[in-house]
Amino acid sequence: MNYIVQLNAVFQLIMKDSRLNPTHVSLYMALFQLWNITRFAEVFYVNRQEVMQLSKIGSKSTYHRCLKDLNNWNYIEYLPSHNIYKGSEVRMPIFGTTSEQLQANNETTTGNVLVSNTNSIKQKENDNKPKLPKNEIEVIDFFKTKKWPALEAMKFFNHYQAIGWKHGGKIKIVDWMASASNWMLKAKEIETLKEQSHFKDNLRTTKTKDYDEPL
Repeated sequence: MNYIVQLNAVFQLIMKDSRLNPTHVSLYMALFQLWNITRFAEVFYVNRQEVMQLSKIGSKSTYHRCLKDLNNWNYIEYLPSHNIYKGSEVRMPIFGTTSEQLQANNETTTGNVLVSNTNSIKQKENDNKPKLPKNEIEVIDFFKTKKWPALEAMKFFNHYQAIGWKHGGKIKIVDWMASASNWMLKAKEIETLKEQSHFKDNLRTTKTKDYDEPL
């Protein structure tokens, strides 16, 4: 994403939006900086104290009011979290700079400032699609990079190919490489257990000893 184009488009909208005050702008720029740090991730998580410090907002009520405003006016998408160990989720919509988009923003009667970006929606749809291997060759190559034999790769491929690439036959696999990595870990655990069991069997003795027999 071109952040210069994004900022230019944002400031054109800010200039024409009489609802915004300096606190709104400061908060948006603080969120933009955090977005920048995450390399413009589709979704990132924020901590209230960090955002308040960065935006120089001293009041919690002002902070929450401005967040709600920016969300309602479609400058951001904000999903608050009530989990103290997980920050609130923020999405930063991509702003267009075409005259048609700016005109549509200015003429809206619903108070919405942002026109949805088609490419962004398509990207979200693509991200939600399951990532499956093209064929068994791709699986074998992946296993080889992890120093696992082709035979284990074929076991993995044939197993999930037979059940429609679903965990337990029910839940669709989202990322096959992550599932393959888990497969390798479990295979390693099974191999370790077999080795331990074999070692214990070697320690056992079934021969009846005659302790009266001289050494």
